[in-house]
Amino acid sequence: MAFQLNSVVPWGRNLAEYRLMFELSDEDMKKSIAGFGDGPASFNCEATRQGYDVISFDPIYRFSTDALRQRIYEVRDVVMQQMSENMENYVWTHIKDLEDLENTRMSAMRLFLEDYEKGKAEERYICHELPDRLPYENGHFDIGLSSHFLLMYTMLGYDFHISSMTEMLRVCKEIRVFPIVDLDANKTELVSEVIRHFRESYDVEIRQTKYEFQKGDNKLLIIRN
Repeated sequence: MAFQLNSVVPWGRNLAEYRLMFELSDEDMKKSIAGFGDGPASFNCEATRQGYDVISFDPIYRFSTDALRQRIYEVRDVVMQQMSENMENYVWTHIKDLEDLENTRMSAMRLFLEDYEKGKAEERYICHELPDRLPYENGHFDIGLSSHFLLMYTMLGYDFHISSMTEMLRVCKEIRVFPIVDLDANKTELVSEVIRHFRESYDVEIRQTKYEFQKGDNKLLIIRN
């Protein structure tokens, strides 16, 4: 089945959030970084402007700037309404309130849209859908990131997550996945099963981060070759 834009809820995060979520140090930022499922985040744009090496992968990058902009504005009010109805499930520290949340997300996505065509021309935004094989040699990237995708969408199943993370680990020397809970911020058996699988062949670490927005989503999974 063809990938449909109307099934996507674009919601972009910025460089500061990425650095907190993924514990990206100054030294980490100097490495080659691949972002998987980055969507309309401004991470790539901001990092590139600061001279860092980031390539983002996402199936939504097959769509035009206008199509992505339209979809972002279509879902904004729906997402914000859902957030207003579930405020008790979030930690209002890094983001102060609903207005701050909307401003932060929309600012990140506007930066992405401004950078999108230039980034595609520079091959920083590449259309790719996990677990498809990437056109890179083993160990091409130093660090691979997955924000709010892998391990969250349990309905995709164990095989999908194992295959996707295995391909990430093929092209990346290490991967970092945040958070390690499902969409309701609950720990799942899927996470335990995935960790058991990779511990057989890789160095696996679970690290508590300084970033927590949805209550309980403050753990980072790091897997190293």
